Amino acid sequence: MDKNRFDTETEKLSGELREKLDRLEEIISGMGSVAVGFSGGVDSSLLLVVAHNVLGDRVMAVTEADASVPERELKETVEFCRDRGIRHVICRFDPLKEEGYRHNGPDRCYFCKRGIFTEIKRIAAENGIACVAEGSNLDDLGDYRPGLKAVEELAVRSPLREAGLTKQDIRLISKALALPTWSKPAYACLASRFVYGEEITEEKLRMIDAAEQFLIELGFLEERVRIHGSMARIEVAAKDIERLASPKIREAVYKKFRELGFLFVAVDMHGYSTGSMNATLV
Repeated sequence: MDKNRFDTETEKLSGELREKLDRLEEIISGMGSVAVGFSGGVDSSLLLVVAHNVLGDRVMAVTEADASVPERELKETVEFCRDRGIRHVICRFDPLKEEGYRHNGPDRCYFCKRGIFTEIKRIAAENGIACVAEGSNLDDLGDYRPGLKAVEELAVRSPLREAGLTKQDIRLISKALALPTWSKPAYACLASRFVYGEEITEEKLRMIDAAEQFLIELGFLEERVRIHGSMARIEVAAKDIERLASPKIREAVYKKFRELGFLFVAVDMHGYSTGSMNATLV
């Protein structure tokens, strides 16, 4: 994004948001150069755009690709960076080689984040980049996030949190900047669809990816397919449950999911909820 346009658009922000954005720019400026772990979500997209506005060519985006990342998400990261002239590297890291990840205990994310950011730090060093940053926000501190432990151990910076930005702040600033991600539904890697203790396999990740893609193509934009052994538990927004249960769609979903390898297909009557698998930790 052109710097003049960036400045013009952000002048419209309220006083508190403007102050937080100024703080974010100050934090990023102090880094000198930065590699942003870029997933294409709401948070990392804003972080990347602000960093690019502040540091220009001293910024690079690094996106990790493996079986837990849907192809549609990977494609969006490529297009986002290409459209804005941001240097972008896709790195390949296989978290399934990590026993702690594969066995899927409550600390699964720790092993995944540790491996990913170790690789991103290597790429940053090879490119003469001083710092590595990730996109967690202030609200993430109120949820169960074992991956943040790995972030801390590896001295990866979290500029959005440091600047005091909440998820709502990030969406409002992103909207002011006309970023396509401002209203993007929350997203977590496909491994979060597994009940804790169930082994993660590439085959099951592919099943979940294809199942969720099918729901998206049917128009269910807020959705999750949770896997419990041979059963798929579908979550859609509460307002969409009736539509999902309509005869034509219900039959199409059941047929498709059986083709993908699920023996049983259920609908969560509570509706879509981020981090619902964490309920088993209580």
